Amino acid sequence: MSYQEVKRNIWSNAISNYVRTVLGMIVGLLTFRMLYQSMPPEQFGFWSLLWSVFGYGILLDFGFGFAAQKRVAELSVKQDWDELSRVLSTILFFYFGVAAAIVLVVLVASRPIVGLFGVSAANAEEFRKVLILFFMGIGLAFPMGIFPEILRGQQRIRLANNLISAALVLRLATLWLALKYEWGFFAVMAIALFYALAPDFLAALLALKRMPGVKLRPGLFSKAMIGDTMRFSVFAYISTATNLVLGKTDQLVLGVALSVAAVALYQAGAKVAEVFSQFTKQVQDTLSPAAAHLHATGDRAALQDLLVNSTRWSVLIATPLYLLCAFYLDELLQLLTGDRIIDRKTWEVGHVLLFWYYTTILTHSVSKRIFMMTGHERPLMWLGLAEAGANLVFSVGLVLWFKSVVAVAIGSLIPSLYFGWVHLWPWVARDVGISGWVLFRRTVLPSWLGAIPLLALLIGFQFITLAPGGSVRGAMFIEGTIAGLVGAYGLWRFGLKPSERTSLTNKLGGRFRRGGATPGASTP
Repeated sequence: MSYQEVKRNIWSNAISNYVRTVLGMIVGLLTFRMLYQSMPPEQFGFWSLLWSVFGYGILLDFGFGFAAQKRVAELSVKQDWDELSRVLSTILFFYFGVAAAIVLVVLVASRPIVGLFGVSAANAEEFRKVLILFFMGIGLAFPMGIFPEILRGQQRIRLANNLISAALVLRLATLWLALKYEWGFFAVMAIALFYALAPDFLAALLALKRMPGVKLRPGLFSKAMIGDTMRFSVFAYISTATNLVLGKTDQLVLGVALSVAAVALYQAGAKVAEVFSQFTKQVQDTLSPAAAHLHATGDRAALQDLLVNSTRWSVLIATPLYLLCAFYLDELLQLLTGDRIIDRKTWEVGHVLLFWYYTTILTHSVSKRIFMMTGHERPLMWLGLAEAGANLVFSVGLVLWFKSVVAVAIGSLIPSLYFGWVHLWPWVARDVGISGWVLFRRTVLPSWLGAIPLLALLIGFQFITLAPGGSVRGAMFIEGTIAGLVGAYGLWRFGLKPSERTSLTNKLGGRFRRGGATPGASTP
């Protein structure tokens, strides 16, 4: 696969990431409201508790999912199907062993587990059956989850996203039927698990079809291969764990140091920043398999180009979104929370976390993904551990000193600024053989210059409000649309290279000509 093909895959995969993300948000909101309104409180609480456990399943991954993605990308280049068979068989059946142990524990201890959560006597037996069903389903989903990772390693992220998107829509429709006709709690859980598993089974068929030389058999399991794989996966696992520390410990620190009410203030402010993060990391999520593929081919020049241009495009996408979120933060918080008046501390937390996510887009998001796949996992792990430790120390120290919700957000921001600009940025510059300033001039400065018209317009809107009927949200949508068009022009004019503008113009022009061709007319 040539570098041009790799780049085309990155963009098609990134677009599919955005489609899956938006669809997931819409379906998630509809599903939440539907279940919340249809289930009794105890059922809904138990449902939410079980699915929250699913989110922590990443800690049982041991980094092998990431390792599978890397090894598929590398060994597919060499077409070393025997080695890949041993690697994937070892990971798959190791996962089956872990899953079997978890399911066995739940089967034995299902009654005490249900009792631990204070379930009423009337629901105890039904909830115990639902608990067993859930963990049997998760036990199966745990090893089967390797197959979407294989698709990602094959740079077929778009296919994995399409499977997930289709399952989301079908799950919503089937759950609606189950709730409408009162099929019961057990059936609702079975439906949700079925649509969680279906994409994995389809991914298995499609992934293995692309690799007919790969065989998955228990006899190919190798303890030595576990050790070899863990030499990489342990670094990926620790990096994942440190990311959880960076993203999830603020609430815990606030709950212990201040109160649960403080967590509520923080969480409300964090919502906009979390949505911003989701919309700006979709390009970066496609880079890992591309980097592993290029590393396996030994194309160093292509890797350097990928590092620089991926950073530039990430900044290009994130900068206008950051400015729009920052200027309309109050309105966005009202829209997300339903509150008419936003607490000042929530607003301040929102701004700090928005800037935190934005600066990590510039310095962390691209470099970490590419370095992890190109032989730099060990120093990257130590850097991540140092940043997570500093994050925890600063957050705890500042919140105890100032007794403020905002202090814990600042405690997360300071280490990211330091490690991003003092360590990661110079590392990227050295890797591509240029100075830090030249790297900044190539990747960040064009987007900042292109965003000047947008920034000027947003400042102007602070003095002129376009609010039909006095609607604040209406003003946000009208002004945001105008600002978005101005921002798009500024980035088109200053953020893109002339060759990129010409290429995009030719592609769009060609599509419009094909779309508007009349019968009998020739199409170029």
